[in-house]
Amino acid sequence: MTKQNLKERWEQRTEWPLAIVAIAFLAMYSVQVLRQPQGHEAYILNMASWAVWSLFVVDYLVRLSLAVDRRRWFVHHLFDLLIVALPIMRPLRLLRLVVLVGALQKAVGSAVRGRILIYTISASILLIYVASLAILAQERGQPGATITSLGKALWWAMTTVTTVGYGDLYPVTVPGRVIAALLMIGGISLIGVVTASLASWIVQRVSEADTANQVATAVNIDELRQEIWALADELRQVRAGANAAGR
Repeated sequence: MTKQNLKERWEQRTEWPLAIVAIAFLAMYSVQVLRQPQGHEAYILNMASWAVWSLFVVDYLVRLSLAVDRRRWFVHHLFDLLIVALPIMRPLRLLRLVVLVGALQKAVGSAVRGRILIYTISASILLIYVASLAILAQERGQPGATITSLGKALWWAMTTVTTVGYGDLYPVTVPGRVIAALLMIGGISLIGVVTASLASWIVQRVSEADTANQVATAVNIDELRQEIWALADELRQVRAGANAAGR
């Protein structure tokens, strides 16, 4: 079995387990940020978070080792490397929850508009919630902080991801500003993907209609050609009959 086959099998078998692990991490991360546990509970949650992080590290290393061209795979998966290497980006591991969207996709079939709607709604909710938790964890308790509650964090995330940015809430820490920058990039990228998908769908539909018209035109031309040939044959027969009668 080739490395490519092994890599595909590994990704297929680990896709849902890693999604479940990401859900577990989302629950633990939410408890850590919202409840701010202390003592034994905080220790258990911290160790569980490190265990989840180690699973994603193992997944990254396995996929790298199974890649046919490791250098090319490494270059094309720098985002995965940042997620497992930088502590500030650990909440972005929750983006693996997007694989759960596949189950929702089955409910809408293969319609392009259905897939766009499902992915857009799911990605937006996930991005806003994760960013809200991450910014709240960094900003709460800091001098001059304006994002001090989950409600404010959610409002800030929604205005930031939509590039509205009223300016009433803003991060004051460096990690918070990094999260804000990533959220803005994510929002712009999300809008770009949706716009490009819709444009591609429109172009495809126009192309299909044009192809159908071309096929119909070709069929009509063939029918006219056959009718002309039939008329020509009849004309030749009439002429032949007239010549025979004239003799």
